[in-house]
Amino acid sequence: MTKISYIDLQPVNFLLVGVGGQGTILASDILAETGLKLGYDVKKAEVHGMSQRGGSVVSNLRWARQVFSPIVPRGSADILIAFEKLEAVRYREFLRPGGLVLINDYAIAPVTVSSGGSIYPEDAQICSGFTGLAGGMQWVDGLSIAEALGNGRAANVVIIGALIAMLGVPEESALSAVEARVPAKHLEVNQKAFRAGMQVVRRND
Repeated sequence: MTKISYIDLQPVNFLLVGVGGQGTILASDILAETGLKLGYDVKKAEVHGMSQRGGSVVSNLRWARQVFSPIVPRGSADILIAFEKLEAVRYREFLRPGGLVLINDYAIAPVTVSSGGSIYPEDAQICSGFTGLAGGMQWVDGLSIAEALGNGRAANVVIIGALIAMLGVPEESALSAVEARVPAKHLEVNQKAFRAGMQVVRRND
């Protein structure tokens, strides 16, 4: 798995995309908190759209010594994090050449698919869409991992754990961000989810 060192990037540009109800915003909050704990200036901006009806949710997030704008322009995301597979395709134009793609191996069929008007793309088609653009791609079955730990809603934190491993961020900094953002009653399972996500990437090294 190709990695990007967060130390070598100034700024570090993230685009997190998903579907309403997947915890995309919480994941973005954890990632923002991680950046702050690493000593960065952090800014983020979100577009919820029709998130309560299963629509797209997008979070722009940037770490740097000084950040003037939270917006990640098209073609400048160092890492595109997709909590739903089709969302990766929708937002691939935001990835910079050589950037990384992290995809949660989970599909939520949009209305156009469920109504029979279109066909959900195969995984191979999704991958081919990044050929010649992405410097590396990591798939993680976040939901299955989280369900095995006892709470499928922690799938978003599994994905964040994988991302932290891809970036080479110190584990303790990110875990303290999880502790700061996750309610105490759900903290233990989310800590396990985070570590499980890290292990997926480490096994692929």
